[in-house]
Amino acid sequence: MAKMLPRRIGVADDPTALQPSLNDCLTTVIGQADSLMAEVVQGLVRGAAPTGPQSIPAFQQGGIRAAVAALATLDMQGAQVRATFKQELTRVVYEGGGKDTVQAEVLRYEDLQLFGDAELDQSIEVARAQQEVSFAVDDVLPALDALVSTLLGWRTIQPGLNPVRPEVFVRALQATMAIHVPDARSRETIIAPAGGMLGAQLRRLYREVSEWLLSTGIEPAVPIGGKVHQGSGATGSSTTGAMAKTLLTLDRLRQLLAGDLDAPRGKPEFLHTVPASMSLLQELKQEELLVKRLEQRPKPAPAPASPAQPAAAHEAPPQQRLGAQLGEEVLRLMFETLAKDARLLAAYKDQLKSMQPAVQRLALQDSRFFSDRTHPARQFLDRVTQRSLAFQREEDEGFRRFLETVKYAAKWLTESKVLDADSFGELTDHLQQVWTGHDQTLRHRREEAARALLHAEQRNLLAQKLAADFAQTMDGLEVPAFVLEFLKGSWAQVVAEAQLSCTDGSDDPFGYRAMVDELVWSVQKSTSVRRRAHRLTEMVPTLVAKVREGLQRIAYPPELSQRFFDNLMALHSAALRDAQDASRKRAQEIEAQPPTLERADADEPWLADSEVQESGWLDQDSLMPEDFAAADVPPPGGTAPEPEAAPPSDLRTGTWAELMVDTQWTRVQLTWASPHGTLFMFTSIAGTAHSMSRRTLDRLRTQGLLRVVADRPVVDDALDQVAKAALKNSLDGG
Repeated sequence: MAKMLPRRIGVADDPTALQPSLNDCLTTVIGQADSLMAEVVQGLVRGAAPTGPQSIPAFQQGGIRAAVAALATLDMQGAQVRATFKQELTRVVYEGGGKDTVQAEVLRYEDLQLFGDAELDQSIEVARAQQEVSFAVDDVLPALDALVSTLLGWRTIQPGLNPVRPEVFVRALQATMAIHVPDARSRETIIAPAGGMLGAQLRRLYREVSEWLLSTGIEPAVPIGGKVHQGSGATGSSTTGAMAKTLLTLDRLRQLLAGDLDAPRGKPEFLHTVPASMSLLQELKQEELLVKRLEQRPKPAPAPASPAQPAAAHEAPPQQRLGAQLGEEVLRLMFETLAKDARLLAAYKDQLKSMQPAVQRLALQDSRFFSDRTHPARQFLDRVTQRSLAFQREEDEGFRRFLETVKYAAKWLTESKVLDADSFGELTDHLQQVWTGHDQTLRHRREEAARALLHAEQRNLLAQKLAADFAQTMDGLEVPAFVLEFLKGSWAQVVAEAQLSCTDGSDDPFGYRAMVDELVWSVQKSTSVRRRAHRLTEMVPTLVAKVREGLQRIAYPPELSQRFFDNLMALHSAALRDAQDASRKRAQEIEAQPPTLERADADEPWLADSEVQESGWLDQDSLMPEDFAAADVPPPGGTAPEPEAAPPSDLRTGTWAELMVDTQWTRVQLTWASPHGTLFMFTSIAGTAHSMSRRTLDRLRTQGLLRVVADRPVVDDALDQVAKAALKNSLDGG
């Protein structure tokens, strides 16, 4: 393969040759799918041999005859296996993998209790192969991420958006194995060695693709914050180590969430010993300390046995001790993750730490805390933590007032003698009432801005439909370009506004739509001069007055419509002047002019001045200059949020972000999105609205002028880390 890849990919001798596109890069990588899978299958077959330098110890143990037989089947079905892998790889690269793709790297705590045994096994398989591949490619992957990010159009490295990132190959491998190795136990034996072999081949492919792209003059994107996040698996640092046993494993966590920790599941727990996942280790560096604390925790002395009663009767049931300890471990890991979250301010973290004992008391007596997202204690943590994201610094206006409410809550929880779900619910209601006084004015502003934007979206969508109707009406007619663009732009807005404001059901309450036919007739050249001049004399005054009236009804800026009136008057004057040469020439010049009447960007929705002011509208001209965006100014705190893999406009209401406004980063929340997803409104804690179109939002994010801080509850993110820790422990041997 080392000799094959250079021949297939090649290295450009002429740096001035045409540079490859993203599609060229993807096609090249997918073209190696056959050889990649062939090497993996052959490596597995050689590893199953009883002796030899490539023999795999796992294949020499007893009780794995089915796995060895599965390898023989893979070898015999080599062509079909390679075809399946290429098909799955193509699907994942170009289509994102579809809904059936198991994404172990985004394992969600809240979904864990819904997993069936087969889904859990599949997650373990993918994670096991993923860590093997990551271990092999982590030293060459950053260079490829930088080059592919450039092909994607980004200035900064976006690893999560790389269409050929390692997990894409792992998903294709897992899907291939699921089809050709249907036996789950055999797949469990095969998947980790297969991932290691795939990683070795992928490492070589990544390096050669990077060299090829560099040789063609592709400039790598720059790291966010100036640091390349590089793993250590292939660079010499130890990644395994002897991990002490811990209670938290994926199967036990699922039983805790199901409230059925005691009942056996009839299947072994996931206690496989394989190399640790680099990504999970990096995210959960605090886990080794957690395990040490568990080991060093003093064990309670057993109670003395009564002569009349067996000693076992004085001991708590072992399963209850396990459940309590597991719950304590889950909470500790959740709070430690929150304490390390850079999005939360230090003063708030101090109060959060003081609440931990109270939450722990509640959770030990009410296990619904772990499984029910609507549990009052979970809701309390969610509400308070999410509200804290409104503040960038402790000096921000309103933070001290917010912190006082949090201190009150922490003190109340600490001093309360009885803590149950109702107590947390009452505390949340009390805090919400305190916050409502400040939020009342802000809510009123948001509602007013949202109403203005909603009306603007309805008008613009209706105007698009009307513009298509007008274009069809004028098809085949000799209509000057500036008239065509006026009717499709400004006048479509006028007719749409008239229809929306009509309450009696009339389709054309002010006659604005009917006026389209008159305007089109008045500018056609095919009409006889005498007949045209006579009729124009009668209709032009009324026509112009009607147009002015319609434009004033939508408060359309006079400077945008004046040129239209000037050109229209010149055309009509030429028709009324007995076809004099000068007039005829002037008319021909007007008809040849490009459609420059409308605003520069006709794809942007139009808003009236009042709507702009109410909604805090940001149009294309409001964006920062390119050179400022290229400077990659970091957000407050000096650490940029991680880039998102979601599409630029795919944001949910409630998302917190950093928005560059007047060269300053402002913390804002997405508080409203229009029903059709064309308009978005962000609001700061001070109540200032910043609204924009989908296109502006995409451009802001592409330029790095709007960065997502949190698109889901921070507490949920912390619990997701618990699920990832359980997954890692399951792989490490629990």
